[in-house]
Amino acid sequence: MALDPDSTTQARTATGRAEDSGRQVVDGAVFGRAAAVLRLLISVTFLWAFFDKAFGWGYATPSGRAWVEGGSPAKGFLSGVAVGPLESTFHSMAGQVWVDWVFMLGLLGIGCALATGVGLRVAAVAGTVMMALMCAEWPPAKHLSDGTPSMSMNPLIDYHVLYAAVLIVLAIASAGRTWGLGRTWERLPFVARHRWLL
Repeated sequence: MALDPDSTTQARTATGRAEDSGRQVVDGAVFGRAAAVLRLLISVTFLWAFFDKAFGWGYATPSGRAWVEGGSPAKGFLSGVAVGPLESTFHSMAGQVWVDWVFMLGLLGIGCALATGVGLRVAAVAGTVMMALMCAEWPPAKHLSDGTPSMSMNPLIDYHVLYAAVLIVLAIASAGRTWGLGRTWERLPFVARHRWLL
């Protein structure tokens, strides 16, 4: 019995589509879980920085310089900027109360948004702005203001740029839907009317 070539081709095409469809569903689910893991890891990065600076857990911040003890969370970084076009501006901002509050609320807000999977677009914008400001170390510079080598490892891309890129990708991927409250958040009427809050 001879097979109809057209029906064989159609059967193969249908089988191929079913296999591709199956792969897409699996790949989508796997991507969702991978994005959720990345989201949670980055959330710990921001939240750890907040709590260490707030309570002086002895890693980057000694207990005596904790925010709750009257220390300035942003002063060390800003006063340590030794190169770049905004060097004097950052020095003048070091130790100012409003700078500490904006910095700490930024760390906490971005960290909580990532941990819960809520408001990832806002977190991506805020985190990108924060990372851009933290590029005050000015990676393109070969030498610091005093002439010593900057020891910059890469003049174009440093970890601040990578963090910003990850935040943007997580927001685009709606990474809060998996292992987060993203789906619930999206259904809220206020959020549905103001999509920038996603």
